[in-house]
Amino acid sequence: MRRAFGRAVAALCEVFVRARYHVTDRTDPTLAHTVQFVIAQHARMPDYLRAPFMLATLTFNYASLLTSGKPFHRLSFESQRRHIERARKLGPFCDLMRFYEGLSVFAFGDEKDSGVSASAPVAAPAVAPTKNRHDIVVIGSGPGGAITACLLAEAGRDVLSLEAGANIPLGDKTEFSREEMEQRYRNGGITAAFGRTKISYVEGRCVGGGSEINAGLYHRTPDDILERWRQEFDLQAASPAEMLPHFEACERDVSVSPLPGPQPETSLKMQLGAERLGWKSFEVPRWYKYSAAGSAQKQSMSRTYIPRALQAGCTLKSSTTVLRLRRDGNGWNIECESNGARETISCNTVFVCAGAIQSAALLLRSGIGMNIGKSFRVHPTVKVIAEFPEAINTCDFGITVHQVKEFSPRLGFGVSVSRAPYLSLAMLDHPAHQNIDERWHHMAIYYAMITGGNGRIRTLPGFRDAVVSYALDETDMRNLADGAKKLSELLFTAGAQTLYPSVAGSAPFRSMEDVRNFPGILPAGRSNLMSVHLFSSCPMGENREKCATDSFGKVHGADNLYINDASLLCTAPGVNPQGSIMAFARRNALHFLQAGKS
Repeated sequence: MRRAFGRAVAALCEVFVRARYHVTDRTDPTLAHTVQFVIAQHARMPDYLRAPFMLATLTFNYASLLTSGKPFHRLSFESQRRHIERARKLGPFCDLMRFYEGLSVFAFGDEKDSGVSASAPVAAPAVAPTKNRHDIVVIGSGPGGAITACLLAEAGRDVLSLEAGANIPLGDKTEFSREEMEQRYRNGGITAAFGRTKISYVEGRCVGGGSEINAGLYHRTPDDILERWRQEFDLQAASPAEMLPHFEACERDVSVSPLPGPQPETSLKMQLGAERLGWKSFEVPRWYKYSAAGSAQKQSMSRTYIPRALQAGCTLKSSTTVLRLRRDGNGWNIECESNGARETISCNTVFVCAGAIQSAALLLRSGIGMNIGKSFRVHPTVKVIAEFPEAINTCDFGITVHQVKEFSPRLGFGVSVSRAPYLSLAMLDHPAHQNIDERWHHMAIYYAMITGGNGRIRTLPGFRDAVVSYALDETDMRNLADGAKKLSELLFTAGAQTLYPSVAGSAPFRSMEDVRNFPGILPAGRSNLMSVHLFSSCPMGENREKCATDSFGKVHGADNLYINDASLLCTAPGVNPQGSIMAFARRNALHFLQAGKS
């Protein structure tokens, strides 16, 4: 079966690469690397999806026997293309074709763009022997977990930090590359929230968590959001004045600052459009250090709080997956797996900081379910690819820093990663306009973001990966359509000549008349949405009808069990969430230490 699956995948990859990049040599090593990558990505995808995807792939491969007398992998190129086009119109096979096309186009383009061949899996680093009993165990090493472990260790507490991912030095892999996707992203980046309109999302899975893979853009929690959380969730000690010292301390620790040099042209286009329309826009600061020579170094957790934690005596154990928590008197037993071996670690106190999805899933697997995983939120995002008459994009264009908040919190606009492979991926909705090789210097990916919708996180018996669903109502879909229209107006005002919305079957926009004719509600099922902001699965506050924890992250009804990550944010903040995550993690860790003294 695996051999048949491999033949089917190789045939699909070849068709998509040949159609997009006009490659006819089956011995092309880049094509072979692409096939290897796609098969490896199938093995990385959520475990409950692997068998269905393999079965669907084999069904597709052999269905052609009924009409052509041959399996798909033995057909001519033109016959294969016809079978693919028919499959795109058949329910679940449409998603199957998009899966293989997206991965093939991205992987081939990434190697072509960077010259880096398929990488071998990173071997798990040697783990220093650890004792099986600790005072405090912190699960996860992203912004919430790193700050928690650092402050507790610096206070003299015995702290063990557990991280499911590997310890990979920052800068070891090209940012936003296929290699980074393979080695730093959970499930290889193949994750989606299910619903009438699916939302793709990504999670970090490495030492430092999401801080290692994101753009480092920084916002404080807006004052009106803090007030809303106080009123709706009875969140205490979180007014703007009370949060200010925590924001300021985190900003010093990770060197939050504006870009000191010239800004990317893609960012300046957004600024120009906003200025001409009279819309409010601003440069978002980032957690970067800049040298006099102009070089930039991201101040992620692996370069800031984690080294501080280790210097203070914290023990870090990477490549260790926590399976479940079990009560042990007033303490906890942590069942985990490291390099294929299972072990149990005991402690007095647990801080769960594994991220909005993984924290909720771990607690659910452990039988702790009060208001856990029922209010998961993201920032649903629709993209618009803009093509300008002049060159605006370069290989090293970096992360753009301007955002438009004229319609915040309902809508926000920004610029996404726009390397050539990402442009190829984004343009899958417009197959008749695949001119990326000649025009990518003139193109960039922009986005419109909303705060709506509500999600749920569930676990399935026998599977480790959580099932995530997300519901968007009519108002949300109208807001997304309005966001795409207003973003298009901004881009045309900035000088764009053609716009491509990320809606399958949608015609390109060549004028504002085309924009006005776009539907007033984003079509469900044809809109390709994504998000990189995940939160709110275990909201904090004193309102026990809504909240999973108290105002400082202590799980309601559980002794010595805390959450201290993105899960706690009560609702979508409407801005990049990591400033909020860091400030609340600091506040909660210091409150825990102070409460222990009283």
